[in-house]
Amino acid sequence: MAATYDAIVLGVGGVGSAALYQLAKRGLRVLGIDRFGIAHDQGSSHGETRVIRQAYFEHPDYVPLLRQAYRLWDQVEKEAETELFHRVGLMLCGPADGEAIPGAKLSAERYGVEIETLSQNDAKKRFPGFQFPSESGILFEPDAGYLEVENCVRTHIELAQRKGALLRTGETVTGWQAESNGSVRVTTTAGEYHAGSLIITTGAWASEWLKAIDIPLTVLRKVMLWFAVKTAEYDERAGTPVFYFERPDGAFFGPPCSDGQTIRLLQHTGGDAVPDPLGVDRGLSRNDVRPLVKFVQETLPGLDAFPIRHGVCLYTMSPDGHFVVDRHPDHERVVFAAGLSGHGFKFTSVLGAALSDLAIDGKTDLPVEFLRTSRLQQSAD
Repeated sequence: MAATYDAIVLGVGGVGSAALYQLAKRGLRVLGIDRFGIAHDQGSSHGETRVIRQAYFEHPDYVPLLRQAYRLWDQVEKEAETELFHRVGLMLCGPADGEAIPGAKLSAERYGVEIETLSQNDAKKRFPGFQFPSESGILFEPDAGYLEVENCVRTHIELAQRKGALLRTGETVTGWQAESNGSVRVTTTAGEYHAGSLIITTGAWASEWLKAIDIPLTVLRKVMLWFAVKTAEYDERAGTPVFYFERPDGAFFGPPCSDGQTIRLLQHTGGDAVPDPLGVDRGLSRNDVRPLVKFVQETLPGLDAFPIRHGVCLYTMSPDGHFVVDRHPDHERVVFAAGLSGHGFKFTSVLGAALSDLAIDGKTDLPVEFLRTSRLQQSAD
């Protein structure tokens, strides 16, 4: 006889691990399934760190959601008795008429987020390891920082398991189906499971399990490079924050040095479309290296000019670059999050809570209404 649960979570990366934790916290019988291991490096939730900030230049509507995410990260840290969120601040540099500076100011003004406007001289004195393009605007957000990405996933999983959640890894889902009695059946390479609700958080594989929903998602290959530091100026303990530079040749970001040896950098813009996430090229080419080396040479002179290691992660892009969080239009007990578009990890704590509400209660008080699928259908009309 197939095992039966209150809810099943497909994919226990960033959002899925948080959803598993939130469901188990309710005292529900829950199962998480992942074809890979915990905190694996095949998707989007790996690479040591992820930025977290509130003066959100992508859109002010994210700020109330971020405030809830901050609250939940604090709760998880307290329960696990571990540090996941490093509040080192964020330094934002870009043209006054670009996307980042005006967008961050708009969100800060609308919701009262604390930010500082720095002059070029102030920024150079405060952050001597950086070179700032002339005429650039520079902001500092003190309550921003970074999350330890793999440890966030592991912590959510460990806390969920303490509360009774079950986990199946190394199992590939072969299909799911809503039953006539209102339950959901999930089949895998190892068996069959039934549940009252299903949460789909499969990242780059979302399109495969949401075929009935017309959401065109594009998976992008993104390369992360680690550069050796030649000076202590970039050290987290020396006051270096997370940094984000919007430039004519793209947007680049990274955390401070936390190991005394390296800084990880990534170009947020660009990326090659990947037809099959399982077949993504995880090697390194000259084209991967060139933009980041140029950024290092022009902006971070205290780093070695060439990387010492690399990693590859995946951005799953929605058509408008915003998340899609909703209930399945044909099956009200099936809910999903998809298309986090390269800026979603900081929200995983709250998205997991919202999906748990939607799956079990059919509604949520968390401010995710603006992320529903209907906005994409309206824009298409």
